[in-house]
Amino acid sequence: MAPVEDLRYGLALSGADPASLTRALGRAFLEASRRPRTVAEALARLSRAQVAITFDVARMALGASGQPGSLDDRRFHDRAWTENPILRCVLESYLAGSRTAHELLDELELDEGTRRKASFALGLLLDAAAPSNLPWVNPTVVKEAYDTGGRSVVRGARLFLEDLLRNGGQPSQVDVGAFELGRNLAATPGCVVFRNHLIELLAYEPTTERVHARPILYSPPWINRYYVLDLSPGRSFVEHAVGQGFTVLAISYRNPDETMAKLTLDDYLRDGFLAALERTSDLTGSSTVNVVSVCVGGTLAAIGLGVLAARGESERIGWAALFNSLVDYAEPGEIAAFTDEAAIQRIERRVQRRGYMAPAEISAPFTLMKGNDLIWRYVVSNWLMGKRPEPFDILAWNADDVRLPAAMHVQYLRACYLHNLLTHRDALVVDGTPVDMAKIETPLYVLGARDDHIVPWRSSYRTTQLTGGETRFTLTSGGHIAGLVNPPGKANARYWTQDPSPPESDAWLAGAEERQGSWWEDWAAWAAPRSGELTAPPKLPEGEPAPGQYVRS
Repeated sequence: MAPVEDLRYGLALSGADPASLTRALGRAFLEASRRPRTVAEALARLSRAQVAITFDVARMALGASGQPGSLDDRRFHDRAWTENPILRCVLESYLAGSRTAHELLDELELDEGTRRKASFALGLLLDAAAPSNLPWVNPTVVKEAYDTGGRSVVRGARLFLEDLLRNGGQPSQVDVGAFELGRNLAATPGCVVFRNHLIELLAYEPTTERVHARPILYSPPWINRYYVLDLSPGRSFVEHAVGQGFTVLAISYRNPDETMAKLTLDDYLRDGFLAALERTSDLTGSSTVNVVSVCVGGTLAAIGLGVLAARGESERIGWAALFNSLVDYAEPGEIAAFTDEAAIQRIERRVQRRGYMAPAEISAPFTLMKGNDLIWRYVVSNWLMGKRPEPFDILAWNADDVRLPAAMHVQYLRACYLHNLLTHRDALVVDGTPVDMAKIETPLYVLGARDDHIVPWRSSYRTTQLTGGETRFTLTSGGHIAGLVNPPGKANARYWTQDPSPPESDAWLAGAEERQGSWWEDWAAWAAPRSGELTAPPKLPEGEPAPGQYVRS
């Protein structure tokens, strides 16, 4: 199961429509009604499994050794689920029923898109039906109530009322009040050095006496706030890069409103990425700028590289780093179920009414679709056990919702997820220039995350085969977001790397060297010799303190 922050991020990216899940599940029920024999065979398997569970639990009750539980599921981590015969029976029956339901769905004759959506919807229903959600059944909840003399029940009721009044009736996932922009989030010292209708450009103060001559421009995703690479001090990639002697500037996007309804990829490239690139050169005096990018910010950076190559201006970017980014969208992971033509048309109709996709349209359906991670986990901990959610910088960033611009976002979904145009020569035309990835000879540092459900690492690896220049691929532990937040000294951090990059990802993995530590250090070691000589830091103009205005819009 993907981490909470990855799931929310991924479905926000696609603009998933829960109505499509309902229709898919309805088609599955209709198909099941036409195949009574298949249903009967599934029920027979469930009956046999239930008999086996009953005998196993009976042996436990009589003192015999039952089958040891092997559950990699945090909902059932309490030992009572496997050691108490009654709870064991409840749990095993639930798991057997869940397996049977998914097996039956797999046996039905459905097209792949419908099957994916129906499986997603079925998982939602099964998550809601989990016995761990019942306070009188969940042993952890019962123990907490007993140990606190019922105070946990009172605290839980109070938290429920708070969420009812302040959080739309949804359980809170994080204590956002513990964070403040500019103090312990997006807190790396800097200032706003440029602003237009779309972006602010932030420049960070140097912390070393000498810096590399070529600055770094950070291209963030437009799906969320830029400061995913500038989280809490000590966990900030930007802070780390500045400390390694790099001059860093970052794009911060304006939160779209109705006046931005007709902006397209052309605008985001021209007035966003390329405008920031030009301004970075002007401010630092360096004709060559290096680029760091994340997720869809990496897709935009790749488009920018292709446009510059077509215009004969490749020298403007020295190297580019694409962190957890897709260029080849042939296998985009779980999001594929929500980016077919019908789904995109529904998204288009929704966003055209006001010119953007509102945060509520993104977060509310998504929360319902991943109930186990985004509802039930917090129902149990907050409302049933009376525990206030912990402060966590990643989830605080993830809860900082933004709107999605109508025309641009639909154009992106069609061009990339639906038609995969970047893998076809000159098929995508942006700002009047056809993009051919094969013309890009700029050195690339490509990062994938082993447990990434949003950008599968094998798909991000394909970027190494699309361009004509030097590439280095690094695979990190963790998921789409947690894999990025990898400061040196982080416990259990590891990464894999190998040069060069063979055509197939499995061949790369077979020859890759596993290393303990942070990929941040690997990136810095790769980037430093490609970033020019050490020199005095450039004198940048003073401006409004970072993180600026747009991040608060």
